[in-house]
Amino acid sequence: MEKAMDFSTLEIVQKFPNCPVFHLFLNNPSRHNALTLPFFSEFPKAISLLDESPSVRLIVLSARGNNFCSGIDISALDFISKPQQSDDAGRIRERLRRQIKGMQDAVSALEQCRKPIVAEINGACIGGGIDIVTACDIRYCTEKTFFSVKEVDLGLAADLGTLQRLPRIVGFGNAMELALTGRRFYGAEAKELGLVSRVFASKEEMEEGVRVIAEAIAAKSPLAVTGTKQVLLRSRDMTVDQGLDYVATWNSAMLISDDLGEAISAYTQKRKPVFAKL
Repeated sequence: MEKAMDFSTLEIVQKFPNCPVFHLFLNNPSRHNALTLPFFSEFPKAISLLDESPSVRLIVLSARGNNFCSGIDISALDFISKPQQSDDAGRIRERLRRQIKGMQDAVSALEQCRKPIVAEINGACIGGGIDIVTACDIRYCTEKTFFSVKEVDLGLAADLGTLQRLPRIVGFGNAMELALTGRRFYGAEAKELGLVSRVFASKEEMEEGVRVIAEAIAAKSPLAVTGTKQVLLRSRDMTVDQGLDYVATWNSAMLISDDLGEAISAYTQKRKPVFAKL
């Protein structure tokens, strides 16, 4: 990948040379990776940088330190709740709405990224952390990882995506109970609810397990992987007939590619396929 930008709240790492799996770390461990205002401007830039790089086929999102994310930084909430300018109520609220929309867009960048994004969750995943992981494509955690939809305890409704995405993942009733109680739930229950695909005994086992899965996905046709993500996301909001029509249109545009021929040749020749960069 081209030289990465310098970020104050994030870190991009390619762990193995020539490997198309890149790691994006939340990098504020002294604050348990709380989401500061600079994070919300840096995060979509980092996602866009990885999305646009031909060297990147899959992104693993994890965090430095012992906790994935402790939620939005209290200083950010203080900034929002105490506007810096004296103005009429309408203008204050219009600015606040615009700021919330910008923060929502930062999280939604995960879904808008063409490349699949795998969340590797350890320690605490609270509030804004759940906003982030529910926008990822696949989620894994450890047995000791705990989650909490904490916003209700801070006097607000979660507004960065949890209340929209979590019900689609764990079911409406389960999401309602978790959001209204704000209670902690751990890896085993997260797996039972369907929030994560697999639970690992330790962080080290998770890192190795995710490495194997990520490299396997990254070895597949980039066009097929990108198309699968796009079609699944779009089909959430469509009837079956509309989803079928959408995928027919998608494949009519994408099937005529070298990837299909290479996949067939590799299968018949009993070898691993080699696909061009996206």
